[in-house]
Amino acid sequence: MGPGPPDRQPAQISRRYSDFERLHRNLQRQFRGPMAAISFPRKRLRRNFTAETIARRSRAFEQFLSHLQAVPELRHAPDLQDFFVLPELRRAQSLTCTGLYREALALWANAWQLQTQLGTPSGPDRPLLTLAGLAVCHQELEDPGEARACCERALRLLGDKNPHPLLAPFLEAHVRLSWRLGLDKRQSEARLQALQEAGLTPTPPPSLKELLIKEVLD
Repeated sequence: MGPGPPDRQPAQISRRYSDFERLHRNLQRQFRGPMAAISFPRKRLRRNFTAETIARRSRAFEQFLSHLQAVPELRHAPDLQDFFVLPELRRAQSLTCTGLYREALALWANAWQLQTQLGTPSGPDRPLLTLAGLAVCHQELEDPGEARACCERALRLLGDKNPHPLLAPFLEAHVRLSWRLGLDKRQSEARLQALQEAGLTPTPPPSLKELLIKEVLD
């Protein structure tokens, strides 16, 4: 759970013991000092699946993650961010590429909520990529209003970052969706035209869907 109204839905992830183990090993290698004081839940060889064992292990992993989040140096570590967000983004991208937009939308939304509620950066372009996924899925599911809102959020994040690879595709999508909804598109249209006249993006620019398919998540 992150900050916000008490009725806000929590973001959810599912990870195996081996995922936690890999995270612990990677962080130990990079941050020997801070990690020395953080204990890792042991794996029992017997009775691994009793309710008592699962509940105890769950509490131990909650404590483990809380300790990691309490140390700024660890909280901002790329490996910890990848642990929370990267598997969701990869699954969402794969479902989007195969046209399963409703299933993908749930994963993109969960990934966005994870990034928002963690309150720490998960890579410079991942929030933008997540918004691109949300915009594409909303558009394919005939919800242009939500798709446009995602584009506007992305454009606020981008600010004056010229030329960012996602800027022109978000502007193009915003113009097209605004026209469809009968809303003002002049500012985005002028900005996109300026990019094209400066030779900073092709005419027409690549679509959000095209960039989403080509993006390599690592």
